[in-house]
Amino acid sequence: MKKRNLLFQFMLFCGILASQCINAQNKVQSFHPTETGIQYLSGTGSDDTVDWEFFCTDGRNSGKWTTIPVPSCWELQGFGTYQYGMPFYGKANPPGIANEQGKYKYKFKLPKEWEGRTVRIVFDGVMTDVEALINGRRCGNLHQGAFYRFKSDVSDRIFFGDKENVLELTVSKESANPSVNMAERRADYWNFGGIFRPVFVEALPAQFIDRTAIDADADGSFYADVFLGLAMGNNTKVVAELTDINGKSIGKSTETPISGGSDKAIIRTKFDNIKKWTPETPNLYYVKFSLIQDNKVLHTVTERFGFRTIEVRPSDGLYVNGQKVMIKGVNRHSFRPETGRTLSKKDNYDDVKLIKEMNMNAVRLSHYPSDPDFLKACDELGLYVMVELAGWHGKYDSNVGTKLIHEMVKRDVNHPSVTWWANGNEGGHNLEIDKEFAPLDPQKRPVLHPQKNFGGFETMHYRSYGESQEYMRLPEIFMPTEFLHGLYDGGAGAGLWDYWEMMRKHPRCAGGFIWMFADEGVVRTDQNGRIDNVGNYGADGIVGPHHEKEGSFYTVKQIWSPIQITNTTLPDNFDGTFTVENRYDFTNIKDCRFVWKLKSFDNQERVIKTGELKGSNIVPHVSGTLKVNLPSDWKNSDALYLTAYSPTDEELWTWDWQWKNPSEYYSFSKEKNNLSVKEETDKLIVTTGSTLLSFNKRTGELSSVKQNNKDISFGNGPRFIAARRGDRSMDVFYNHDDPEARSKERIYNDISGENKLTNFTFKSTSDSITITADYFGNMRQAHWVIKSDGNIRLDYSYQYEGVVELVGIKFDYPENQVISKRWLGEGPYRVWQNRIHGTNFGIWENDYNDPIPGESFIYPEFKGYFNNWKWADINTSEGIISLGNTNENNYLGVYAPRDGRDVLLYTIPQSGISVLKVIPAVRNKVNSTDLVGPSSQAQWVTGLQQGSIYLKFDSK
Repeated sequence: MKKRNLLFQFMLFCGILASQCINAQNKVQSFHPTETGIQYLSGTGSDDTVDWEFFCTDGRNSGKWTTIPVPSCWELQGFGTYQYGMPFYGKANPPGIANEQGKYKYKFKLPKEWEGRTVRIVFDGVMTDVEALINGRRCGNLHQGAFYRFKSDVSDRIFFGDKENVLELTVSKESANPSVNMAERRADYWNFGGIFRPVFVEALPAQFIDRTAIDADADGSFYADVFLGLAMGNNTKVVAELTDINGKSIGKSTETPISGGSDKAIIRTKFDNIKKWTPETPNLYYVKFSLIQDNKVLHTVTERFGFRTIEVRPSDGLYVNGQKVMIKGVNRHSFRPETGRTLSKKDNYDDVKLIKEMNMNAVRLSHYPSDPDFLKACDELGLYVMVELAGWHGKYDSNVGTKLIHEMVKRDVNHPSVTWWANGNEGGHNLEIDKEFAPLDPQKRPVLHPQKNFGGFETMHYRSYGESQEYMRLPEIFMPTEFLHGLYDGGAGAGLWDYWEMMRKHPRCAGGFIWMFADEGVVRTDQNGRIDNVGNYGADGIVGPHHEKEGSFYTVKQIWSPIQITNTTLPDNFDGTFTVENRYDFTNIKDCRFVWKLKSFDNQERVIKTGELKGSNIVPHVSGTLKVNLPSDWKNSDALYLTAYSPTDEELWTWDWQWKNPSEYYSFSKEKNNLSVKEETDKLIVTTGSTLLSFNKRTGELSSVKQNNKDISFGNGPRFIAARRGDRSMDVFYNHDDPEARSKERIYNDISGENKLTNFTFKSTSDSITITADYFGNMRQAHWVIKSDGNIRLDYSYQYEGVVELVGIKFDYPENQVISKRWLGEGPYRVWQNRIHGTNFGIWENDYNDPIPGESFIYPEFKGYFNNWKWADINTSEGIISLGNTNENNYLGVYAPRDGRDVLLYTIPQSGISVLKVIPAVRNKVNSTDLVGPSSQAQWVTGLQQGSIYLKFDSK
């Protein structure tokens, strides 16, 4: 019985392989005999895989033959050992490194009609060393380097028709070359193993075009190097024919004869009335190259490209098509939590769409070349791209590095989105191989050394605000390839306003690239599927691992919007004229559209009136006006919204304005209630209607609340609260006199001080009871006015002379009884002092959450600080606590924001439910708040601070 089961399992296994082999045959792309035939041996991406036979030598599921989907990273399929590069930083062959191998085997057939053609097996990406056999014979040489396309000519060892071919690969996770490990695998990112990009066979005619390299300029000039597979004799030519994206012929075809014995043709011509490529206008064309001998077409190759000119003007800036441009960029890993570096076409296009949604115009491929599909998306949708040779502090040796540059540039040279080449990162630059780029690239794109001064660009990483100003005084163009290092809810958006205002106004700054696009959190198949960001290493993104949008996403979107409305307030006689700044590089505002809305907030958000208009004639880099025909009664509404849309109808940003006093938005009680006051030994009890307020006569504070005889555990306030960063002196500067200051820079100390009650009085009239508590200390007075109509107002005052990073008044309420909050104000995301941008005015609501940054990814966060608030309802298990605001310039505090477990950003004193005059700025991973601009600085406060709030309670 046991033998029969084993036999059945073996037969089933063989059947699966056979069916997979049959399925693979269906992936032959139909072709004309003069075209290149393609047959995929693997799938095309993470959403389309083919099972191969697989044997892992170590770690999970090792020591046995089974199957694995290809392409994939084997760790995500349950094999081998997860490994992050940083623990092994700087060591070529350290003990404890995950060093398993994966042995792959796949059987396939090729079409009979391919016989006699040049056949090559193409690998788009294999980590890290790979040795291959085809039908028992060597399939190319050992390849080292994970992120590069390489090919092996197997024409003389391949079978066609019904006879099967057997492809066998040994893939080593660690390279036998120490320089490859240092360049690729001792880095601040995940190190995977496997055939992680597609594998396919290409079949070319015996005489064929091997590759092309195009230079198409903005003036219509066209140049192309056409490399042949072998030298050709006389009566041979290459013909180039141009079409637009819809297949319409453009201009006349161009032909170049090939001299006898040459393996290269050069095409030179010029086209009139072409449409230029830019990120704002990503116009694309096709060129078909035909290799012709004796009037017979031997081979045709079609390339997609764009006409555009890149120019670096020393000590000036980056020019595209003669226009100086500013780079609004981000660094991006090729990554998904469930599939690692293996992506689908949709994944790649989704990344570009999300980057564009943030109003960015550039992306740096950190720290290796991306999938080809990503560059196709950048070409189509419009992004400047920096393509980077791997090298993270360590660098390839010259032999390997030279080969990999050739593979990288030859694959990507014709993409119009590719704007720079980068040779390594942060010291991982092999200067000996810089010379390899130019001969391969007729466009002679600039070559950069990220974090270094090279190629006319100073790209130094993570300079402080002041240091950045100093770098911009140097002769070179300042364009940091990494700045504002994100971590959890810090970095990226925090401080960006200050940096960007400085950068865009400086003549030698060309913009920069934020670190980083998305958290690199991986699904741990060995740990019940949890998302692992490796503590704080991978939690750097503007979006989460599954592209959950954090608050900084919208901050970046607003600050980097290419249209800016600069009106901050609307006067009483406002006639609908807005000042508009055009920060596009190539787009006229007249090609955009705008939508305006008037809204009211009668406990519900309602659109009263709306309208649409075309943009004004405002050319790039110029300011002008936009006239909105508002109705004459516009001020009867509560708020005005104006949304800008791009020429391709993407929403750029929505600006909003309000003009009423804060208290006008609050719903006041109008019912006449019974009003009474009762004095006990240590309590003063005030009853208005069904609400009972108990005050502590020894502290002067509201101590408890009952509504309809049910407890609402709100009280212990108002109390003065203030906090200051632990490493700061009382004179705002870093405290050099404290030898332990460095260990305190992420800790905010409670500096509230002691407040002594000096007077507690109350006064009763027929329609109100007033209570006054006077204090000696920072808290000065709490004055309560409790009306017979049920309205409860608190007037408070405090005075603190000095430096603070949080100051205001607070009440306590048990956090574990909170269910949700609903508020009218800026939202839905919380703000920081240096990240005010990125919210909109409205009625918002979210359930209580308390995510652990870097480990759980729920947005928007419930806790934190909220700007421009008018009222808020805190929904609890006991009832609803309602607060109404009467002041313009304060913040609602809803408990203290939570930092990650490693507490790298802040530890802030618990502030309960608070009304705050000053809220903290937030640091990024590299720079403390002192170092990221004026908006991030601690605040000097002086004089008496006064405010009022209304309170209302509704029990359940």
